[in-house]
Amino acid sequence: MSDTNNELPLPHELAAAANEQPQVNQAAHVIRSKVAALYTDEPAANEEMQEISESGTHSKHQKYMLELSNSGKSLAEIQTAWHAYYLGLPDAEKHQVWSEFYANHERATHISAPKHTEPEPPKQSIKAAQVSGSIEPQATGTRSVSDIKSGLMDTVTARGKLKRHHHIQSLIFGLSVGLVVVAIFMFGFFNEKFIAPLITPSREVTSTQIIVDPNTNVAVDPAPKIIIPKINLEIPVVYGDSIEEKAIQAGLENGAVHYATSPKPGQNGNVVLVGHSSSNIFNNGKYKFAFVLLNRLQVGDTFMLNYNGKRYTYKIYERKIVKPSEVSVLGPTGRTATATLITCDPPGSNVNRLVMVADQIAPNVNDNIAAAPAVEPPQAAIVPGNSVSLFQRLFGWIL
Repeated sequence: MSDTNNELPLPHELAAAANEQPQVNQAAHVIRSKVAALYTDEPAANEEMQEISESGTHSKHQKYMLELSNSGKSLAEIQTAWHAYYLGLPDAEKHQVWSEFYANHERATHISAPKHTEPEPPKQSIKAAQVSGSIEPQATGTRSVSDIKSGLMDTVTARGKLKRHHHIQSLIFGLSVGLVVVAIFMFGFFNEKFIAPLITPSREVTSTQIIVDPNTNVAVDPAPKIIIPKINLEIPVVYGDSIEEKAIQAGLENGAVHYATSPKPGQNGNVVLVGHSSSNIFNNGKYKFAFVLLNRLQVGDTFMLNYNGKRYTYKIYERKIVKPSEVSVLGPTGRTATATLITCDPPGSNVNRLVMVADQIAPNVNDNIAAAPAVEPPQAAIVPGNSVSLFQRLFGWIL
């Protein structure tokens, strides 16, 4: 029996050795029996085909298996043919088949051996971490569980040791969002107090200075209007038949509004007109700033009302600021023919009402007619004013 190539002894050699040494110990006999039984069965056909594909050289037996694998037969047929071939081999060649199998298996095991002893992380865990953005996808190789855990800790909490610039970035982000919210809120509220008063309402109506001779009695456009030369204002007047707040606010979107229970121009009594001094810019209508400059008028200034193709001129004799509850300004003044202009004061709020009362100076009041009996007496709880502001709406919703 030879061991020059460090090969396992052949079965017949083992048997011969057993005959020569009848007193061999039982342990050696068992080992020899198992080695002899090892060559009873051949390597599986699919493993042999894999060996052929991985090895660079082909022995006699490998060439036979290669021919079987290329014959088009099924795996079961190949396995049967390979079994018959193996059984017909002498013991030495069976030994060669197994030696080739072991050599190839050892080479494949060496190539695929891992370079570290840590357990390989589940592929699903790595994929989930990559999808969530916690770790960067790896082009080659795999990452251990400890590497993934370390990456997650660095991304989420910086291992509990946030640096100074992290705190600064968080603070800047929070302040920026807060400033944007405050800016939107304050713009919606303070545009009525600071921006609106700077807007000249007549820019949407006329671009030339209004020059009117109040003493000239000429035919005019039948469309009802109010003209205030001092503040370069010329806007429509809406005549309605309701004193309800909703109806008045709807009319103010289209100009100044005649208070329905008061006389009309050309009638004796007190003609009452109300107009916005300013309002939330998000409200409808282009006349929300109609009377924003009304506070520039003084006693002695004049304004005109066009009604039914005729112009009526009035001269201010009283200027006052009252509370919204003083509804008496909507009624008679005790004079023959007057006109009262009312708006909110200060501009953009509903705190007070600015009231301008004027006498009719043209045409002559003797040409006026008596006012028609009021359909309903003034019963308003407050003097009409600006529409509800964004600030009031917000706090109205909250409260």
